Amino acid sequence: MVVDHRQAGTVAAPHAGALGVVMLDTRFPRPLGDIGHPHSFGCVTQQLRVPGAWPREVVGSPEALRAMAPAFLDAVQTLERQGACAVTTSCGFLVLLQDLLQAAVKVPVRSSSLLQLPALLRQEPQVGVLTISAQALTPAHLLAAGVPAARLDDVRVQGVDPASHFVQAILGNAPALELARAQAEVVAAARALQEREPRLQTLVLECTNLPPYAAALAAATGWRCLSLLDDAVLRAAIINSSSAAAAR
Repeated sequence: MVVDHRQAGTVAAPHAGALGVVMLDTRFPRPLGDIGHPHSFGCVTQQLRVPGAWPREVVGSPEALRAMAPAFLDAVQTLERQGACAVTTSCGFLVLLQDLLQAAVKVPVRSSSLLQLPALLRQEPQVGVLTISAQALTPAHLLAAGVPAARLDDVRVQGVDPASHFVQAILGNAPALELARAQAEVVAAARALQEREPRLQTLVLECTNLPPYAAALAAATGWRCLSLLDDAVLRAAIINSSSAAAAR
């Protein structure tokens, strides 16, 4: 199945109590499950695109990302003013800005699924991470996510093949994506990690474009697969917002 950009969904109108999603400047498809799909969280979302935040630069250049920090700050603050109950992002590499973004607003900000790692590492000896770029995901990203320096080696990172259709479509900001082909490539990456680390129990999906394949990954590996869709802080904010709306 090929998905083109016209099937990626629409952006919700401003809505108090919605989950705010800071979006990169992208045109690639966002099937259901992708953090950028408006229905993936099962609640009302309010998306705000950051012009010029291209995927390849955000992922591959920490310097470029830091130069864009004022634009991301503005996006988070705008979403808070519009009534967002919490804010997340469409790229896990924005974890480098986590502290800066959270300090700028009062609502919870969860920039990346990597923020789940510290709690997981308190429960498990090692945790896997599947990322769009193993080369670009550095210890600095893990430290920014709150991973203790002494536990960095316990985060076992696997990237999807840089030459794969999936990676080229996302980082190249392509207008179409072959879902079956992308899924096979993502599953192959997870299996490669499992060959190296057969005792892992949990796989964190760094890339926000990976959750559409979470079921296939779990079926292929037997692992629990977690993404921003499973983030406890975001889920609590969504539930609290829904409860408050129902009480009004």
